[in-house]
Amino acid sequence: MGLKRRIILRTVLAAALGVMPMAGYLGYQQYIGNFHTVVAGEVYRSGQLAPQALAQVHGEYGIRSILNLRGAYPGEDWYDAEVAEAARLGIAHVDFPMNASVIVGPDKARELIALMRDMPKPILVHCRHGSDRTGLAMSLYMAAIGKADETVAEGQLSLWYGHFAIPYLSNAYPMDQSWDQLETELGFTES
Repeated sequence: MGLKRRIILRTVLAAALGVMPMAGYLGYQQYIGNFHTVVAGEVYRSGQLAPQALAQVHGEYGIRSILNLRGAYPGEDWYDAEVAEAARLGIAHVDFPMNASVIVGPDKARELIALMRDMPKPILVHCRHGSDRTGLAMSLYMAAIGKADETVAEGQLSLWYGHFAIPYLSNAYPMDQSWDQLETELGFTES
């Protein structure tokens, strides 16, 4: 094998080995429901949880409200199961439809912030995977309600939680655009 071919092979192998741990981590996050504490005793985030997992986090964290960012889907198994389990557990259930491929404007952001501010705590906020819509919602929560600095708030919309957006190539990129457009309204200077 020639030198050039060995260099290319080593480069590809090194890149693959570098990506594998992150891919494993992200796969594990999806397996466990991408559940994370945002503010202990106040707000938690996740992907779509099965009824058993919802009961478990209710018992462990005292969840009093669920904010479903997927919107209402009566007749869909996941939705009906979540609503039934929330009712069984005495958890308030609120639907707030968002689409990760659509920019969230200031009015909708203010509506979401007010909703999260007023819901009984602790809240579980989720979308399907808990990465894009949930990431933006948690960034807004941390900025407007948690009074976190820009870096901490924006960190909720990151690869750590499975959010992967490439400008103009990713369906989730509008969540980053939304955050960028809302930063000034949230009291942050434009960067």
